[in-house]
Amino acid sequence: MAKPLLSDKLWQRIEPLLPPRPPRPRGGRPPVAERAALTGILFVLRTGTPWELLPQEMGCGCGMTCWRRLRDWQIAGVWARIWQVLLDELGRADAIVWQRALVDSSSVRAVFGGAPPDPTPRTVRKTAANAMC
Repeated sequence: MAKPLLSDKLWQRIEPLLPPRPPRPRGGRPPVAERAALTGILFVLRTGTPWELLPQEMGCGCGMTCWRRLRDWQIAGVWARIWQVLLDELGRADAIVWQRALVDSSSVRAVFGGAPPDPTPRTVRKTAANAMC
């Protein structure tokens, strides 16, 4: 049997961080369970499968349902809360391997940081040519 994408232990940590579903006074189709939607989201993000090709056999609803839940949770700040809670747990357990951490300018902006770069030879040539004119 395949390893589940979302273990019971991880689900117990994440479930309290999810916003409550709004009431549906006019009825309609019952909403997909939060855990099923999260499993569908994880499946698509992990495998790269297009949303519309999410296998129905997984019981996660349709891909569009999972995509909407992903969008709604992003707007509600759920992903940032999950990341913060799990990172705090790892930090308290001293389980973060800092030697494997990486920070670069694509993830952290360096405002007013560092010395200006040296001019490249091509830039120097252009400046020298402009000065002669």
